[in-house]
Amino acid sequence: MKSSAKKIELASVDDLFSTEEVRQDAKLEKIQEIPLSELHPFKNHPFKVKDDEAMMETADSIKQYGVLVPAIARPDPEGGYELVAGHRRHRASELADKETMPVIVRDLDDDAATIIMVDSNLQRESLLPSERAFAYKMKLDAIKHQGARTDLTSAQVGPKLTAAEKIAENSPDSKSQIKRFIRLTELIPELLDMVDEKKIALNPAYELSFLKKEEQRDLLDAMDSEQATPSLSQAQRLKKYSQEGHLTLDMMRVIMGEEKKSDLDRVTFTSDTLRKYFPKSYTPQRMQDTIIKLLEAWQKKRQRDQER
Repeated sequence: MKSSAKKIELASVDDLFSTEEVRQDAKLEKIQEIPLSELHPFKNHPFKVKDDEAMMETADSIKQYGVLVPAIARPDPEGGYELVAGHRRHRASELADKETMPVIVRDLDDDAATIIMVDSNLQRESLLPSERAFAYKMKLDAIKHQGARTDLTSAQVGPKLTAAEKIAENSPDSKSQIKRFIRLTELIPELLDMVDEKKIALNPAYELSFLKKEEQRDLLDAMDSEQATPSLSQAQRLKKYSQEGHLTLDMMRVIMGEEKKSDLDRVTFTSDTLRKYFPKSYTPQRMQDTIIKLLEAWQKKRQRDQER
């Protein structure tokens, strides 16, 4: 005969001697004060941490108020913790002579950690093109590796999203801009540095990224010998000749040696040329204002002479 008694589940010792508030609190992430020496940079972190003016201002703020937003880190199997978000706060804390900083520790796999690391930095306005390029590439690779298929939304619910569209949902750039930035990772370091330094504009840089690596190195030679950087139209022609298999160093030098329309429309004076005409106390701006006034007076005189 089967027993009609109901199965009794015994509460654990922890449940018997803890309140609901304590149990809920145990589920929350804890902010820990972790020594700065135990926090290591994220592997292949694409964002540059510089001791610039903004960093010094952050350090001064931390010295006065402390770190207001906790960093995010994950346990490092080799000891300590790997920073996921908060590299600049970590450096600023060092400059502020702090020994610890507030950190939320999470168990994250490589892909999840990469996505958080990228997203926590992408909203900064001062990002260099190279930083944005490698950050987007890292996030794209992480999403794909995560198993984020190109059908990131169900076909029954809405249109399918590509990985680039998924990134664009939470970034300041469009899908096409993201793809163009990612192309910049194909540039050799010397050319990418020139993009960061604004010596090469983004659109020409995108076209140059299609050149083979050895062609890019030859281009550096051509740019140096002609003392010029490629315009968009020049970069497009370099790309076209490269794809046709006809791009040579001599051809690069011919293209880079062309006078650009902007150069033909520009008149340039060095300060040494003009300085002898002005008192030593004149600043460059005052020199420019004086030249404009003199030219305006000269133009009016010419108009009067022509009317006679």
